[in-house]
Amino acid sequence: HVQLVESGGGSVQAGGSLRLSCAASGAADSTNAITWFRQAPGKERVGVAAFYTPLGPTYIASSVAGRFTLSWDNEKNTVYLQINRLGPEDTAMYYCAADCGLRDGRPADCGYWGQGTQVTVS
Repeated sequence: HVQLVESGGGSVQAGGSLRLSCAASGAADSTNAITWFRQAPGKERVGVAAFYTPLGPTYIASSVAGRFTLSWDNEKNTVYLQINRLGPEDTAMYYCAADCGLRDGRPADCGYWGQGTQVTVS
């Protein structure tokens, strides 16, 4: 059984930073690759960053490159998404997911999802 728990969201002013956490538990072959998605109001859910624990970050969407970075705490089995220079366009629900495939070169078709953490930028 795979469980993903996000935290760290909140309301921030434009230009600020947040660090989101995704704590993973369950089968190692499912939780060693974590992908972050976000879904803005009225828009589809899109993948923004992915991390494979043996290698590190494996995917950063071009729209967020340079502002989003990933890190991993092996002891806590937690992947962090650091978001800098937040803007209103970053307002969304952020989800982490596991067991994801690729579609047109982008993360998709994930088997496990967390409940999400809301980021609101004003």
